[in-house]
Amino acid sequence: MSLVARAFAKLGFASPPKPDLDGLRALYLAWCRNVPFDNVRKRIAMARSASDPLPGGLADDFLAAYLEHGTGGTCWPSSNGLFSLVTACGFDARRISASMFDRNDNNHGSILVRLDGRDWLVDSSIESDTPFPIEPGKTHEIADPVHPIRVEPHEKGTLVHWGQSQSTGTMPCRLMQDPVDQAFYLERYEISRGYSVFNTQLYARRNFPAKLVTYAARKRFEKTAAGVTSRELEAPELRESLVREMGYSRQIVTELEKTAGFG
Repeated sequence: MSLVARAFAKLGFASPPKPDLDGLRALYLAWCRNVPFDNVRKRIAMARSASDPLPGGLADDFLAAYLEHGTGGTCWPSSNGLFSLVTACGFDARRISASMFDRNDNNHGSILVRLDGRDWLVDSSIESDTPFPIEPGKTHEIADPVHPIRVEPHEKGTLVHWGQSQSTGTMPCRLMQDPVDQAFYLERYEISRGYSVFNTQLYARRNFPAKLVTYAARKRFEKTAAGVTSRELEAPELRESLVREMGYSRQIVTELEKTAGFG
């Protein structure tokens, strides 16, 4: 069985979802609920080498690690991994770049899917549980307390405000180049070695029904409709929680602790 077929099976699909809106919704929800957004493999790799290519940039490597260790990745590798599954279903998808915090730099990768003349954003970092439409000049809002989304026109494109994981606030992300290719993703991923908010400590986030769980260094954050709570974890509890709640293999958690630490 191919890596893509095994990935679909792990996400709960006996066969690829149909390339329609229902299929896209099902695939994206399964991704958001099962594939974490994290820097686990990136932190391990950066601790080991300052020059070797960062892991997960190619979809096969990303999917193989997910299947073996339950890991995800930061925006560039996770977006490329999701792109491989979306296109395997037969969707008309394209890689794009964006600017988190609206800094006017290409610091984020995402995906647009074209369905019946309309674009839908499926973002492996925002992980909104549901795709949302991107239509020039139009506003769209999802009033969800855990995953709020507001899309609005911007003089330089489209601005997406999405819910933060460690607070009830939102963060702007401006869509920029459309389309970009895999080489662009790989180049920007390597550039992130020099500067990224995900380089200095553990960051891992995963969606669950009605809640969002985030691990940042040694703290566990939980966001629900009631708000955000957090608490510090000692190393033994943190190790166990990363395995039990995030779904990581014990091998990869041990490797992270020994090489890069939790931060």
